[in-house]
Amino acid sequence: MTDLDALRSRWQRTLLATREGGGHPDPRLYADDLLRHWAEPQRRYHTTEHLRAVLDHVDVLEEYADDPDAVRLAAWFHDAVYQPDRSTNEERSARLAERALPEAGVPQRTTAEVARLVRLTVGHATEPGDANGAVLCDADLAILAAAPHEYAAYTAAVRQEYGFVPDEAFRESRAAVLRGLLDLPRLFRTPYGQREWEATARWNIGAELELLGA
Repeated sequence: MTDLDALRSRWQRTLLATREGGGHPDPRLYADDLLRHWAEPQRRYHTTEHLRAVLDHVDVLEEYADDPDAVRLAAWFHDAVYQPDRSTNEERSARLAERALPEAGVPQRTTAEVARLVRLTVGHATEPGDANGAVLCDADLAILAAAPHEYAAYTAAVRQEYGFVPDEAFRESRAAVLRGLLDLPRLFRTPYGQREWEATARWNIGAELELLGA
């Protein structure tokens, strides 16, 4: 089970590091609101455990980011709005960041960067030289390089989130996503991700495609 108090402490450290000025609301108010989002009942994979994992991976990759704390804030918001049957989750999550962060004391330039990063997670497509985007996208996709039992738990949780989709339709759409990933010249953009995660992720994806019969 995810340690929610530890997550609250991580949020507070990051928010305090990015705030400007004084007289802002208690950071815990925002942590609690975000954690309520992340604990919604429709979630099976996109849970507080996923949030913790992404934050852990950002910590691993922070040397590659231009602004690690902006990336951490983006990790908090990147799936804050999540409804499996909707295609607007990333946009709505970015707008939530645009509303909440200025009120919390985060300057506009950082808020804009956080919102941009959240929107990147629609397709995890980054431009060359986008260091912050590379770190967030690699951290979000690191599950693809998990150990086999963890990867199996991930795929099972994703299937549960899409339980309203019939089996055949799910297999076809999931296979299309996986083939699209394999067609990319590289899944990971940071040197660490390419070195430590790329080969394992491709093996996991290939194995899942075989299980799907695709």
